[in-house]
Amino acid sequence: MPKVMRWMYPKRIWAFSRSEPKIYLTFDDGPIPEVTPWVLDLLKEYNAKATFFCIGENVQKHPEIYNRIIAEGHSVGNHTFHHLNGWKTNTSTYIEDVSKAAEYIDSKLFRPPYGRITSNQAKQLKKKGYRIIMWDVLSYDFEASVSEEKCLHNVLNNIENGSIVVFHDSVKAEKNLRYVLPKVLNIFFSNCI
Repeated sequence: MPKVMRWMYPKRIWAFSRSEPKIYLTFDDGPIPEVTPWVLDLLKEYNAKATFFCIGENVQKHPEIYNRIIAEGHSVGNHTFHHLNGWKTNTSTYIEDVSKAAEYIDSKLFRPPYGRITSNQAKQLKKKGYRIIMWDVLSYDFEASVSEEKCLHNVLNNIENGSIVVFHDSVKAEKNLRYVLPKVLNIFFSNCI
């Protein structure tokens, strides 16, 4: 994410402390049966924890996978009910959609789909107690034109202490995710095995 965005919106969380050798793995758009269980199996293998920003509609359809995420000690966050683009959605509809997702997702962490949220939407969510979690490393695993190697380099060339890394547990991202995630875990979490 461009540094100017971090400067313009300092109350949103873009990364954590650079002084600690930790990275924060996040997964957007799940849970889905085609990808999320594989991600959970891999995280367990490396004893790694992550935060899953779930779409409410997917949690409604696949509660057993959502419950597994929680049972295995991962964090969850709200990613709206219908994966709405805040820039294309009026504020009241957007807030209602987040509230509908909150019926299924017990968390005050929120990530706007596409990273797009208006200042008014963000202000209203903060009043409701949400922390808006952005990122400083986007893998582009969802982008069909990005090769598996390019996706890996997007992560490895930009990651630093405190980085929040975005992956997607979605069908669209599956090809790149299955290539990149094991390599990232092996590099950053292999001492946990």
